[in-house]
Amino acid sequence: MFTGIIETVGIITDMTIQGSNKSFWIKSDLAPAFKIDQSISHEGVCLTVEEIQNDIYKVTAIEETLKKTNLNNWEIGEKINIERCMIMNGRLDGHIVQGHVDTTANCIARKENNGSWEFSFAYPKAFAQLLIEKGSVAINGTSLTCFNLEENKFTVAIIPYTFEHTSINKIVAGSIVNIEFDVIGKYIARMQSLK
Repeated sequence: MFTGIIETVGIITDMTIQGSNKSFWIKSDLAPAFKIDQSISHEGVCLTVEEIQNDIYKVTAIEETLKKTNLNNWEIGEKINIERCMIMNGRLDGHIVQGHVDTTANCIARKENNGSWEFSFAYPKAFAQLLIEKGSVAINGTSLTCFNLEENKFTVAIIPYTFEHTSINKIVAGSIVNIEFDVIGKYIARMQSLK
């Protein structure tokens, strides 16, 4: 489990393909603190640390993950959000994020507002019941609040700190991002569908 509060930004240094899997080597100042078999959120995708070499570590995405996320679009040199799992005896600064991406969304607009930014996204209508005005959504693993909610569109506002310290600053119109909806909303929608 994660909070959606990004700890650092890593850089993809290498990629390999084996069968239907894709492995990534990522450079991060947090890597020396990682352990083999640890779950780490990468752009909102929970991946397991397999190897560590100083400040570089390896993770692998299987076919199912590659189909449902934007990981197939990752390139060497790309910066990605990184978050370690939450500590259960601390404050929950963001919201509960599982690292299980529900779908991808397309950035349809990016606007600067004299020191802050607004990003608008279009997402599949099938997920419309999982968002509410001023509700939580994780975009590339970052816990954000959505507004201007439409049937298959929403907007988020970004403060300067988040813009400077996460990978959100690389998103432009046309970018594909990972979306994870609020887990509580997903359980409620599931219970309603079974009535």
